[in-house]
Amino acid sequence: MGGAAIACLRLLSVLEHEKDIEARLLVQEKKRNRPDVEAVAKGWLDKKMAFARFMAERLYFHRYEKTKEVRFAFSPANTGIDISQHPLVQEADILHLHWLNFGFLSITSLKKLFSLGKPIVWTLHDMWAFTGGCHHSGDCENYQDHCGNCLPYLRTPSPDDLSAKVWQRKNEIFGDTTQLPPVQIIGCSEWLANRARKSSLFKNLSIGAIPNPLDITVFKPTERAEARIKLNLPVDKKLILFAAAKVTVIWKGFSYFQESLQLLKEHIDKPDEIELVILGESDPELNKTLPFRTHALGRIADAEKIALIYSAADVFTIPSIQENLPNTIMEAMACGTPAVGFEVGGIPEMIAHQQTGYLARYKSAENFAEGIRWVLFKADAETLANNARRKVIENYSQEVVKEKYLGIYKRLTD
Repeated sequence: MGGAAIACLRLLSVLEHEKDIEARLLVQEKKRNRPDVEAVAKGWLDKKMAFARFMAERLYFHRYEKTKEVRFAFSPANTGIDISQHPLVQEADILHLHWLNFGFLSITSLKKLFSLGKPIVWTLHDMWAFTGGCHHSGDCENYQDHCGNCLPYLRTPSPDDLSAKVWQRKNEIFGDTTQLPPVQIIGCSEWLANRARKSSLFKNLSIGAIPNPLDITVFKPTERAEARIKLNLPVDKKLILFAAAKVTVIWKGFSYFQESLQLLKEHIDKPDEIELVILGESDPELNKTLPFRTHALGRIADAEKIALIYSAADVFTIPSIQENLPNTIMEAMACGTPAVGFEVGGIPEMIAHQQTGYLARYKSAENFAEGIRWVLFKADAETLANNARRKVIENYSQEVVKEKYLGIYKRLTD
């Protein structure tokens, strides 16, 4: 589930077509019927144990958390399983790590994997790998030296708090690079790669940036009226799209979305010509507070239907206050739909201001509203759509990303 899983599966699908590579994905629990994905938790008892590990991890952090809003934003990773002797791991020439928290792998599990001596590629989908436990550090830069005094996430921050202890456990793996196998760290954005380079844990490792791959034959433009008819959406309205796996997650910025919509309504002549489309798990009662008529589509797994939804929208909005390189922006742009987002994380690498969309000042609902208004009423829609599609083809297509990873695999095994 989630963006990291989607990105990982997309890369796996690309590698399957290489005749000299056999790629398999090992996960804690399997949610899709793919023969190239193998789960550690297969039977009923295994799945119950996986859930128990997840709960143990969350309950452990519960006594330290600052508020319930940060409950899933910090992972101590003291609960997990040892996969170092799993047949797929033992047979592999290269181990490629992605997102591994919530009771799947602990720091001890990681230590055992690194001790195997096999070359390791680690694609980062957030900051967790090089912090004292947080997935995004926000304005905190303690990770550049030594974590501790964790004000954003811990109830009682101190020099020797939980973040300091987690950092120290990771330092036991990465502190002495002479004891490590060949390691290549990959950030999905230049922003994340640069943060990894500044970190005390990864500063002596090889670090690069490769974006997530996208199938541009699936995510492609469909004529807007046609897409709307297929989705039973109004053809005579301007549609604003918001998407997230769970729209109310704090760093997805839903409160800024709400405020910007209210401001937008106050500054346009015909508010009735605007309607909203929400893709993902949303709260019906919360949707009623939005100032425009809302079409809540819920969670959708079908990629072709998701592509239709992007094509149906006039603008895609992403008010996140913490982000890496969002798949959603990439998908929207591939469908020719311009995006409006805050100038944070890897978003400025994707949205060229007033060329492929609109970059709003960080946490400014006023500027975000202006961005939506600019796209809907002022911009040249055709130019924006063409520019957005071209950006994806040149930077995020499967072929472009695949070649970059193949170069890394070859270098690590030569």
